[in-house]
Amino acid sequence: MAPEARIKVFLKTSATALCAGAVALSSFSLGAEAARRHYRSHHHHLPELPAAPPRALPYPQLPLPLEIPGAQYLPLAWADVKGWGDDNHLAAYKTFRASCRPINAQTGAPEPKALGASLGEPCRVAKSLELTDDARAKTYFEENFAPLRISRLGEPDGFVTGYYEPVLEGSRTHTDVYNVPVYRRPSNLFVRGYKQDSVSLPNKGPVYRKIGRRKLVPYYDRAEIEDGKIAGRGLEIAWLKDPTDLLFAQIQGSARIKFDDGGTVRLNYDAYNGYPYTAVGRILIERGIIPKEEMSMQKIREWMAQTPDGAKELRRQNRSYIFFREVNLSDKEEAVGAQGIPLTAGRSIAVDKSLHVYGTPFFIEGELPIDSERAKTPFHRLMIAQDTGSAIIGPARADLYFGAGQDAGRVSGRLRHAMHFVMLVPKSLDPTTRGARLPVPDPRPSEKIAKLFPQTEPAKDKPPAELQSKSERVAVAGPVPLPVPRPVIEPVQEPRRPVKNRPHRQQ
Repeated sequence: MAPEARIKVFLKTSATALCAGAVALSSFSLGAEAARRHYRSHHHHLPELPAAPPRALPYPQLPLPLEIPGAQYLPLAWADVKGWGDDNHLAAYKTFRASCRPINAQTGAPEPKALGASLGEPCRVAKSLELTDDARAKTYFEENFAPLRISRLGEPDGFVTGYYEPVLEGSRTHTDVYNVPVYRRPSNLFVRGYKQDSVSLPNKGPVYRKIGRRKLVPYYDRAEIEDGKIAGRGLEIAWLKDPTDLLFAQIQGSARIKFDDGGTVRLNYDAYNGYPYTAVGRILIERGIIPKEEMSMQKIREWMAQTPDGAKELRRQNRSYIFFREVNLSDKEEAVGAQGIPLTAGRSIAVDKSLHVYGTPFFIEGELPIDSERAKTPFHRLMIAQDTGSAIIGPARADLYFGAGQDAGRVSGRLRHAMHFVMLVPKSLDPTTRGARLPVPDPRPSEKIAKLFPQTEPAKDKPPAELQSKSERVAVAGPVPLPVPRPVIEPVQEPRRPVKNRPHRQQ
């Protein structure tokens, strides 16, 4: 074939390939039906093919009955909730009923969380029930809630710690002994979306220091505040002896300060400076100072008392700083939680507010070192979510409130344990009932169909088809043919003309 003819064949083949590519592109851009018409306009000899019927989705897009990000949950029967019958249900009912007061008073749109406004119905029922009998309280929970085992995705259990309200010695004035200030919220602390005098500010997210009318910069961290950046502005509520006392009051989020004159001031969390909380105990474990199995708040306090310079450096590793506000509570009343009501020792818990709703009951079961550091005290108790904390993150994570004073501090300081979590879900959100409306997968194909369309590759050591018996042979779909590869056209070199040897002209 002449070189000119070869070039023509190459150009024709390239044009055909480009045309096929254009058809393929139009199949995506014009849709299936438009691509079919477009293709037939170029191929009149092909028979007309019927249009494919629209395929219905096998699973309609129905909303799930309960969605908690990062969680896995399993509906249970009450008989399967270990330790449920051994609890003091009347005490739990009284704590739950206290949470119902702000829930019943809520107006406007419900919270955009898993439970939303579903706690309203059980709370309306509890409003008219003045129960004094444990059996009736147990029946109330069983009739209005469904138990749901919950944990973080991929983990079998939840995790609990403990907290309490410290009782500290302090002074109303600055002295040589009492020289650690307890600050209220500064007026130049600013959080986007909130007024500077808002009663409640979030405990997560960025916090700024407002300079003038418009300029915003990150707020001071713990080291800067301890070095006196906000001193002398009249922000001091009281003065303490030891910076470790202030650190633990900030970790707990509340405190009682007793003065020499017999007076008492109650402090509650009001705001923070925008830096994430860093657990000082974890730093001591990582540095090999305190073994993990021996870690407790008492161990941290002892190490800080023995190492003042190290304690200062360790405190500053936690850049987060808490500001307090005074609350009007008597010594007989417990600290106020984030829900706005006094907590109940042994029944209130702090949970992740971004996932859960205040007032949700959680049955927590396992073993805890309550009687002593090495004790394995059985713990099976219905707790009510009434508080939150910046370190409480996850669907099955709780901080158990144990009350005020040193004894409560010793118990709560040694809690870092895995426990079983069962969340009580209002019957209106019962996943078993609502989940029954969700579609089920298609039925499995019959054995005959399964043999015709095997889903696994045949074993390599199996004999060839001609050696198998007739009963063992199955129809196997052949491989899908691949497109014909593009022809490889090698350029043809023209024969070189002979070069005549011409004698050089002699000069």
